[in-house]
Amino acid sequence: MSKVPWLVHFFQRDPEIDAEQLVPAMEFLDRLPTKVVAEFLAILDAVAEAPPPAFSGGGKWEAMHDAMAGFYEARVTGAGMNHRLFCILERNAHDLGGPSIVVIDGLSKPKRSAANPKDYRRALVMRSEFLASRTVVR
Repeated sequence: MSKVPWLVHFFQRDPEIDAEQLVPAMEFLDRLPTKVVAEFLAILDAVAEAPPPAFSGGGKWEAMHDAMAGFYEARVTGAGMNHRLFCILERNAHDLGGPSIVVIDGLSKPKRSAANPKDYRRALVMRSEFLASRTVVR
């Protein structure tokens, strides 16, 4: 039996909450160097192809814990910073066209430093909004 790749979607804010319908992860990626963005996209493609349950993270794709349990983070180091994309897995996502990786939000932080708790809180709020609205860029 062949592996079926998962889909990759970017969460889009609900127009009832955000009239501009921003896409937080794309807004984040737009601020990063092209090389960092390319590496993130390569990680997402590799995870989707594996697919996620079979993907070995190798430090580039890791399950998060504690308050961030349920998220996975894609990790890239570049331009003197650690960059993270927060993603969730939707295994039974018929409304999204099948099993999907949903990219929720991102953050950048100095190497060897903890993330700012407000960045985690924002990602948690965005995940809750996605789970309620199920809106993504198609």
